[in-house]
Amino acid sequence: MSDVMVIGIAGGTGSGKSTITNRLKECFGDDVAVIYHDNYYKAHHDLSYEERAKLNYDHPDAFDTYMLVDAIRDLREGKSIVCPVYDFTIHDRSDETVTVKPAKVILVEGILIFQDPELCDQLDIKIYVDTDADVRILRRVVRDVKERGRSLDSIVNQYLATVKPMHELYVEPSKRNADVIIPVGGYNQVALDMVIERVRAHLNMKNT
Repeated sequence: MSDVMVIGIAGGTGSGKSTITNRLKECFGDDVAVIYHDNYYKAHHDLSYEERAKLNYDHPDAFDTYMLVDAIRDLREGKSIVCPVYDFTIHDRSDETVTVKPAKVILVEGILIFQDPELCDQLDIKIYVDTDADVRILRRVVRDVKERGRSLDSIVNQYLATVKPMHELYVEPSKRNADVIIPVGGYNQVALDMVIERVRAHLNMKNT
């Protein structure tokens, strides 16, 4: 178990989680595998698009978190996993899957990964990316319009109805479970360099 380091990267929507995840992946390549909690959103094939659009995707119950916990355990044991793929443009899990191979470092990214005690137990280092709410909502608007085909009205309605209240109820309180809190998201170069050095030290230890 000690041969594999599992790092959790949490924070609110648009906080900069993916920036840090991508930087680590760029630095260490195949030594790092990434799992996104978003891909473990529950499937709702039985509902219409309109019904799916009204669901609360920011509540812990929206995820098949137990599947993610099992996936991390398998990766720790050196097994490849078959990860579901979530399609945000249709608010549903797609028919595609992605195979994730085991690696020396596993990155787990998601807004609510510090909220579940069983999942927290699987994370060796827990990093919370803390970014101002105004910055986060602006980033979310740009992302959802450009990448997910959402209308501005739908983004605003979803933010006010579920994203903001669920952040205050679940995401923000989960910050207390973090080992490291990084202000200003992925643009905090000092903090990012410290995380990179911690990962490098782990990899160097395993290579000696």
